[in-house]
This record gives sequence, structure tokens and C-alpha cells, in this order.
Amino acid sequence: MPKPNDLSRSPVALNENTTLIAVIEMGLASWLTAGRVPGVNRSPLRKLDPDPKMLLARLHRWQDEAIQAGRTITRIAVAYEAGRDGFWLARWLSARGIETYVIHPTSIPVKRDHRRAKTDRLDTALLMRAFLGWLRGEADHCSMAAIPTLEEEEDRKRPNREHQKLSGEKTRIISRVKGTLVRLGIRKFSANLRYAADRLKQMRTPEDVAIPPNTLAERERDLARLRFIREQSRAIEKTRVARLNESPLEPHAMGLMLAKVRGIGIETADMLVNEVLCRNLRDRRAVARYAGMTGSPDESGAKRREKGLAKAGNSRVRRGMLQLAWRWLMFQKDSALSQWYKARTEHAPERTRKTMIVAPCLRRGKLWRASC
Repeated sequence: MPKPNDLSRSPVALNENTTLIAVIEMGLASWLTAGRVPGVNRSPLRKLDPDPKMLLARLHRWQDEAIQAGRTITRIAVAYEAGRDGFWLARWLSARGIETYVIHPTSIPVKRDHRRAKTDRLDTALLMRAFLGWLRGEADHCSMAAIPTLEEEEDRKRPNREHQKLSGEKTRIISRVKGTLVRLGIRKFSANLRYAADRLKQMRTPEDVAIPPNTLAERERDLARLRFIREQSRAIEKTRVARLNESPLEPHAMGLMLAKVRGIGIETADMLVNEVLCRNLRDRRAVARYAGMTGSPDESGAKRREKGLAKAGNSRVRRGMLQLAWRWLMFQKDSALSQWYKARTEHAPERTRKTMIVAPCLRRGKLWRASC
């Protein structure tokens, strides 16, 4: 039975006599495009300017060459690696009738030599080999990324991600201010106070001298940046709440529903909805793989050991789910999941409890994903 959003293999059978295949090695200054043209013995390779119109013209030119060779082109399949350029080219080509795929970079097998040759020409050959295997339906040849829409999926993630970056910047500024003052012997200072800048001017070191002028000026600039970042964070929070209340349809309704659960706030609910629950993931295992919470066994001969979490997925989702698991144990102590965790870690050491927290984290994520 076909599964939804199954990108493990091509959904269409490959007919190499009627299919034009191309791969793109995308760079900042140029794009190297390689193709397989039916009826043409050579394997064309062209370096183009990073212009989608030039790329489309090149694909149509190769199509004309195939037609001149007596072949009828009914399908044009293009692929490139996911990277800095994102998914805009895939959406642009798809809108013009070109079948476009985005390959996960880590799924391309490469040589394990200590000093292996790496050029754009070799990279396009690896991409072409992997893409051909995927089009032919070979299992585990390479992995494709789901192409998100610009407005509904990519842009919807920006407020939550920006808020996380601002929170990290606030923590760095506060730590920098505290570290400088501790070096001078001043320990009782809170940068979170409203009048922290005025109090900083009045602080004196244990040597009964004022803070040096250059250090004071630097820390005042840090506090000014901190106030500005807090204003931006509050603006994002207000806009998010207003957006959730104004549009009660999905996915906003899902976020409001999760926020009502004790132990889950708007921040976590918004992250889960926009990063995980709105994605059309294939099954429950795909949820764990997307969050990078699958195991990484190391088995060779008689050796059997587990190296821990793979951590190869979305780090934001992984951190959020782990934090949510700890909060769940704190605020939902009578739930079946909390009782299950407590029974298995009651006499376990601290290290085992930290390892076992992944289990309730995955169970809760899978149950929510299955109910959505």
C-alpha cells in the first residue's frame, strides 16, 4: 500500500528513452549542470550563471537535441542538493512543468579516503549516479527532501525561529556582562532588572573603586542591545498571539489546543505545530528520524554498543521535545507516561534517567503525530 509523502523511491516508473535527466551542482558564482539526453551518446556538462532562466533554456535545448535524435521527451527530471539556496529553484521549475527533486546531502555516498578528490565535476557525477538509482526505484540509493511551500510552510516557521535566536542572544549578553563584573569582583548584579544600567553606574568593586570607564561603556552598550532584543521578542510574542486568535483554522487551532495542556506554552506549541505536526511525515518512525532521535548502533563482529542519539535531524525539534519531556514529568506527575518513567528509573542513577528521558519524549511525540 503506498504511503503518503513516500520519498524513498520515485513515484513514476523510469523510461530512459523518453526521460531527460539533469542534476545541478549549485554554487554562489555558477551552476554546473550535467544531463543524460536520450538518443545522444555524449553526457553534456555545462557551467551556467546562477540564473534559472538560463537553466530552463538549457533544459529545453537538450530536449530539442533529443527530438532531433528521434526521441520523444515526455518527462524532464531535475535534482540538486539541499543547501544554502533552499527550495526556491524547485518551486520555480515545478511551476514551469519541470519535475524537480531536492536530495539530502548526507544521503549521497562518497569515498572515505583521507584525502579524496572533490571537484564540481566529480560531485555532479555522484549526484547523477544517486539520482538515477532513485528514479529506477532502487531502495536506499538516496533520500529526497519534501519541498515546502513558501507562504504556508517556510514563512510560518520564521517567528518561532527568530524568537529562539533572540533568546540565545539575550543569554549571551547576560553571561558576558556577568563574566566581566565577576572578573572585577562584583557578583550581585542582575542584568534583567529594569534599571540595570543605572545600577551599573553605582556599582563599586571590592577594592572600593568604580568600574573602569571603558569597561562601563562596553557593558552599557551590552545592556542597550539587551533592551532592544527584549523589545523585539515582545513584539514577536504579541504578533504570534494576535495571529493565533484572529485565525482559528488549522494550524493555529492545533497550536491553541496544545497550549491548553498543562506544561506546554505558546512557544512550545507553536514550534511543534510548525516544525513537526504540519509536516506530512510518512509514519511514526519518520517523526523520530526528522527530530534526530533515532539510535546509532555500532555493531561489528562481537562488538555491540549504542553510541546514543543520531542527532541528524532538526535540532530545534529535538531540543524542544526533550525539554517538553522534562516539563511533562514536572507538571503531569499523575499521567500514565510519567508513572511509567518513574517506575523504571526509581532506583536508577542520574545518567540512566537522562538517557531514559528520550523514551517518554518519543512516545509523546508519536502519540500527538498519530492523532493529528
